Amino acid sequence: MESLEELERILTEPSDRLVRDVSRLDGDLIILGVGGKMGPGLAKLAKKAFERAGLKHRVIGVSRFSDQGVREELERSGVETISADLLEEDQLQALPDAKYVIHMVGRKFGTKGKEHLTWALNAYLPGRVALKYRNARIVSFSTGNVYPLVKLAQGGATEEDPPRPTGEYAQSCLGRERVFEYFSRKYGIPMLHFRLNYAIEMRYGVLLEIAQAVRQRQPIDLRMGQVNVIWQGDASEMAIRSLLHCQSPPKILNVTGPESIPVRWLAREFGRRFKVEPIFENEEEDSALLSNASEAHRLFGYPRVSLRQMIEWTVKWLETGGVIYNKPTHFQEREGEF
Repeated sequence: MESLEELERILTEPSDRLVRDVSRLDGDLIILGVGGKMGPGLAKLAKKAFERAGLKHRVIGVSRFSDQGVREELERSGVETISADLLEEDQLQALPDAKYVIHMVGRKFGTKGKEHLTWALNAYLPGRVALKYRNARIVSFSTGNVYPLVKLAQGGATEEDPPRPTGEYAQSCLGRERVFEYFSRKYGIPMLHFRLNYAIEMRYGVLLEIAQAVRQRQPIDLRMGQVNVIWQGDASEMAIRSLLHCQSPPKILNVTGPESIPVRWLAREFGRRFKVEPIFENEEEDSALLSNASEAHRLFGYPRVSLRQMIEWTVKWLETGGVIYNKPTHFQEREGEF
């Protein structure tokens, strides 16, 4: 993995199983909040999958598009774009109808001090979206942060475990799920809550942060002693395929990789490759934010990109000076303050 072109190709290459599933979709797809880290790749992946399936369905991406380069890139790939502030009711209602919706709108970082805006985006807006698209199927991006920290021996929270969010960001995400659920039950809207943690690619994510810390000889906090990760392309594929698994009341689906990965082991793996001894601080606590995604793996199969492959790609990306986003995940956060 040595170039943006190669990264883009891998992130947006549809698998045969994705093409097979999208061939069952019989209408246009609109992606709300497409301008974030994950949205552009997901939109381009969906467009390619439709094309491979011989379908003429539109893929429409909606965002405020503070970065016009993202909008131009989407348009070049065949994704239609609309610039809109979805908290403005007239702009929301002006959006075109679609049979399938992927709702990616959300706010996490910057919550502290602007909790009102986080709640408006994460919990108020979903009700407006549900009313606008009550005749559609809706996959709503959520987060594993709605679960409490679980004992390491437990192996990750399952969909059957009750949520117990820590902090206002996580609380507002549960609010999003509850508001969507209300409208799903009221109108029979098929929905799925996509509880994701943590998607990674070369420019951001947990693996990159640990690798950078090792390489730059910065201390790694071990209190959050284990993590889950999944390749962004695999997570995007699962989100699109989830459109076939929406139901009312909403289906809940944990989405991440199959491993609960020790942070200490990751740091040592990167240290071995960079020939650097990792620096650690604090000790592992007996709980962590972990999800059990075995139901997603039953539905979709295991992720195509393995943990070892992600590690190798991350090492190569750093060694060749690849582009990096300045968007830390704050995966170490145990008090829910973002």
